[in-house]
Amino acid sequence: MTDVVALLRAELGARVDTSPTALEAARADKSGHAAAGLPLAVVRAASVADVQAVMRIATATRTPVVPRGAGTGLAGGANTGGGEISLSLREMDRILEVRPDDLLAVVEPGILNADLNAQLAAHGVWWAPDPASRSISTVGGNIATGAGGLLCAKYGVVRDAVLGVDLVLADGRLLHLGHRSVKGVTGLDLTSLVIGSEGVLGVVVGATLKLRRAVEGERVTLTALFDGVRAAAVASAAVTASGVQPAIMELMDATSLAAAHRLLALPVPAPGVAQLTIQTDGPVAAVEARAIADVLRAAGGTVAVARDAAEGEDLLAVRRAMHPAMETLGTTLIEDVSVPRSALPDMFDEIARIERRFGLVIPAVAHAGDGNLHPNFVFEGPEVPDVVWEAAEELFRAALRLGGTLTGEHGIGVLKRRWLADELGDDQWALQRRIARVFDPLGILNPGKVFAD
Repeated sequence: MTDVVALLRAELGARVDTSPTALEAARADKSGHAAAGLPLAVVRAASVADVQAVMRIATATRTPVVPRGAGTGLAGGANTGGGEISLSLREMDRILEVRPDDLLAVVEPGILNADLNAQLAAHGVWWAPDPASRSISTVGGNIATGAGGLLCAKYGVVRDAVLGVDLVLADGRLLHLGHRSVKGVTGLDLTSLVIGSEGVLGVVVGATLKLRRAVEGERVTLTALFDGVRAAAVASAAVTASGVQPAIMELMDATSLAAAHRLLALPVPAPGVAQLTIQTDGPVAAVEARAIADVLRAAGGTVAVARDAAEGEDLLAVRRAMHPAMETLGTTLIEDVSVPRSALPDMFDEIARIERRFGLVIPAVAHAGDGNLHPNFVFEGPEVPDVVWEAAEELFRAALRLGGTLTGEHGIGVLKRRWLADELGDDQWALQRRIARVFDPLGILNPGKVFAD
């Protein structure tokens, strides 16, 4: 057999890492799932040419390649196993160009979401996607999964904020997809196809991002406590129906709220209490906040308004603490279903029903502004128990019945691939498989992810 590692080292030298620590780390992401076996190597690409060299060697030797950013994914999409190359883009982290006049930036995929916005602030612009993992997740990873976040209620998700991508195909060819103009409908929209494709079509090595000008005016943050998560969900739907558009509208059920408060050493709310955290922004933020507060009070909420921006950030910190708070309870399978916003109360009813049926506690939060829920299954030990998978399947099917989807922002990865055809239908599932093979005829890019045989 051709020594793949030797070929990589001959081309890329010290960028090829075969240390036990690096190989073990590449097996897993934040989902808690790990691939079987150890990868052949971790290649830490520093340039587009490095990525092209890896893919040419991979094609010549028929070696699978798994692209990887910061490894913060929650669906196992970047996990690399036996006989595979882990291709890390993390060191490709530069901003190549900022054009405030055109509201665009060109960046490499390894830059962290929060670092990007910290650097853009000096230009009076920002990139809107705002995942809870923004301080540790890369822009390339955000693009690969089609990420969302807290601000997506008003400002949209990654698909709304990318004008073009640079993509290295499985054979090493480089494509420049999309455009720098606001409008562009020449040919098929391959940029949108790549966003959310989880590395099965090619390796994203650059992106032209659609920016926004810094929001003028103030931000007003408020919370509302409710007697039960369904009441909070009904209130969030009422806010949406009112026509007022908050920038952030997040819902935490009683279990997740209490866990976050304990983690942050804050007073724990009374049992059963759920919370909405809402932020308005812009020139009329205060007016919108008052209107929303009236809606929440009419829905039975106890409303508190932050006195200033610092207190507002403290309130949002409770929501952002969700994931570490869940880790204090045990091993966590973090799920990601989405339903129409009006169906949010019904989806929480379904979660309660599944809890009763399977004897589980399923803490849940939601991006209530767009109907995206994150139910959490907490258990002991490294392996997901069968009862948890049974309950998760019931939850997925409930979301589909309500007109929703298996994933709003985390992706399919390995954890949900067995249910993908249930949502797509057999014909669309087969068509998507064929499209992937047009980009990657040998099937060497992120094999075993998204599509299950």
